[in-house]
Amino acid sequence: MVMIRAVVRPEKSHEIMAALLDAGFPAVTKYDVFGRGKQRGLKVGDITYDELPKDMLLVVVKDEDQEAVVSTIIKAARTAGKGAFGDGKIFISKVEETYTISTGVKE
Repeated sequence: MVMIRAVVRPEKSHEIMAALLDAGFPAVTKYDVFGRGKQRGLKVGDITYDELPKDMLLVVVKDEDQEAVVSTIIKAARTAGKGAFGDGKIFISKVEETYTISTGVKE
């Protein structure tokens, strides 16, 4: 299994989550985060905003579903057709074990 973490624009979260649901991946954890990427924040006049609001989406799927989930997120998260700075980043990690709390079953 793999954990896919996607840091995305907050205004795209609903669209991404709907696309994942339509693609057959309903289980998503979402939380608000702040940070900056390669663009080093946003400068407006003399003010620099270096902690920009983003959403982090977490999805754990079988290895064979990784590419489908990543491509779904990329397609739904991109802005301006081909994408733009600040659209986000996706990180993938191996998941060694999972347990369902209500049943105690190891998956």
